[in-house]
Amino acid sequence: MTTPDWDAVHDEAVRHLQALLRIDTTNPPGNETAAARYLDGVLRAEGYTPAILEAEPGRGNLIARYEGDKSSPPLLLYAHTDVVPAESDKWTHPPFGGDVAEGSVWGRGALDMKGMLVMELMTMLLLKRCGDALRRDVIFAATADEEIDSDAGAAWLVQHYPDLVRAEYGISEFGGYSMHLEGRRFYPVMTAEKGVCWLTLRAWGRPGHGSVPQADNAVLRLARAVERAAGRSLPLHITPTAAAFIRGVADALGVRGLGLRALLNPVTHPFAAARVPGDGIGDSLHATLHNTVSPTRLTAGRLTNVIPSEATAALDGRLLPGFDQESFLAELRPRLGRDLGRGIEIEVEHYSPPLEVPSDTPLFRAIETQLRRHDPDAIVVPYMLNGATDAKLFSQLGMQCYGFSPLRLRPEEPFDHLIHAHDERVGTDALAFGVKVLYETVRNFCQA
Repeated sequence: MTTPDWDAVHDEAVRHLQALLRIDTTNPPGNETAAARYLDGVLRAEGYTPAILEAEPGRGNLIARYEGDKSSPPLLLYAHTDVVPAESDKWTHPPFGGDVAEGSVWGRGALDMKGMLVMELMTMLLLKRCGDALRRDVIFAATADEEIDSDAGAAWLVQHYPDLVRAEYGISEFGGYSMHLEGRRFYPVMTAEKGVCWLTLRAWGRPGHGSVPQADNAVLRLARAVERAAGRSLPLHITPTAAAFIRGVADALGVRGLGLRALLNPVTHPFAAARVPGDGIGDSLHATLHNTVSPTRLTAGRLTNVIPSEATAALDGRLLPGFDQESFLAELRPRLGRDLGRGIEIEVEHYSPPLEVPSDTPLFRAIETQLRRHDPDAIVVPYMLNGATDAKLFSQLGMQCYGFSPLRLRPEEPFDHLIHAHDERVGTDALAFGVKVLYETVRNFCQA
């Protein structure tokens, strides 16, 4: 066993991130095979024999495995290589330039999620270089298509190559980055994510000339239905993850955390929620304690002077662990009242279930141990993601997946508002922290 030269490792990580950011994997169309080939070359140079598996031409997934003695089940490290589009003219540095400036590596995907991809790549390289003897295999999966539907990525691998990615635990996005509150440094580790239920709300009415208003108007009926469905909060529901997160933060803040604790009491919740700022953490906390519905698209008519016979709205529904499609709709349908079935129809367009895993597992404890070792001020808390990741797909194989992309950020260093936004970037110091923490977490956990 050898000790890595961490300065050299960190420089290498930056170079790999720059190279991957310069490979344009905007989805659509994806072009993830180009990134898979880059990773393939790096891994083969270290003695690995990866496989590149294409769901369709250009949509490549890469799988590599570090062999343990197999006395314990494998650990999967997974990361997607595709990125969302970028408006180049609105960036300070080119989104596919991989520039290093102002202490950060700039580019589309630096945070979501080529930075984590590089942490996982370096973990695989260090395991090989250090000759680590492990009880578990470590599987590395660089996947395609996460930013749209994963049909060419994780979903395809789970369906067609389950044995190549099957593991007891998985590690990927989102979590493990530092969050500063009231002078304390928290590291939320994702143990849950909400389910997705995308809906079409459709209204009908009597068509006619726009110059003659009428009560039986599809647009008016739709507007009223959207307001009833999404204009006020659905009921409060407290999941184990949300409760653990709020209690963990509140305990660390002492007296200043009393207002957060009040969120967990149905009696005091409305008053406590009104005192939490409405943006940032306030909106996020609300979403972790309620099923939610957001109107995202409205469609009606073709001409201004024609009252249309039909109008539709797209609703982005998100449901908490403990709910399924039917129980979520049972909570939502009463909002639509007697109009449902009488000029109003609601239809499910896409559904994926919520996910929640416990925080009292050996892997969560290993994550907590390493974060505290590398940052003695770390306060580690379970966390629920209001969005969705490929964890939903890999969990179909019986895997317990955690969001752990460790970054130690400065209080003024941006994170959440850079994801899918202009000027996405990751600090080189934060990346260095993540490479070391992830490698040592994986090594120690897989040796235990």
